[in-house]
Amino acid sequence: MRAPDFQPVPYPADARYVRDAVAGLVWHRVAYRVLFADTDRTGVVYHGNYFRFFELGRSTLLRDAGFPLAKVEADGFVYPIFQLGLDFFRPIEYDAPIFVHTRFRELAAVRVDFDYVVTHAENGLVLCRGLTRHCATNRKGRPVAVDPITVGIFHDFPK
Repeated sequence: MRAPDFQPVPYPADARYVRDAVAGLVWHRVAYRVLFADTDRTGVVYHGNYFRFFELGRSTLLRDAGFPLAKVEADGFVYPIFQLGLDFFRPIEYDAPIFVHTRFRELAAVRVDFDYVVTHAENGLVLCRGLTRHCATNRKGRPVAVDPITVGIFHDFPK
C-alpha cells in the first residue's frame, strides 16, 4: 500500500496546527520521540503502541482546545472506541522523532470520529495513518448524545 501524499505547512493562526498542502485540511500536531518501551524485539514500534500515539494526538487536541479528557470524564462522559483502523507504510524505530497529526473526521448524534497521520519529524515521511470511532456513553456505559463542549470543539476546529 502506498502512503498518502501529506505535506503539512504551518498554520498561521496557531502553531499547534498545520495545513496539509495537498488536501487543504487542517490538523492538530504534537511531537513525540519513540521510547525503547514502544518497540518490540525487532527494534521497531510494536503494532499496539500506534494506538497509544493516536491517544496522545486525540488527548492533546482536546487539552489544547481547553477540554482535557479528565474534564470530559468528570462531566460524566466516556468515549470508548468501538472501531479503529490502521494502515502501516513504514516501520518506526526506537528514538525516532515523530509528529502525530490528529483531526476530527465526523460528528454524529452519539459518535465522534478522528483521523490520524503519523510522520517522521525530520524527513516528513508518512509512517502510518489511522482512525478511531468513539461512542458517547455515560458512566454506566449507556449511549448518550455527544457532550456540548466536544460538539463546540468540533465546530470550532480550524477549517
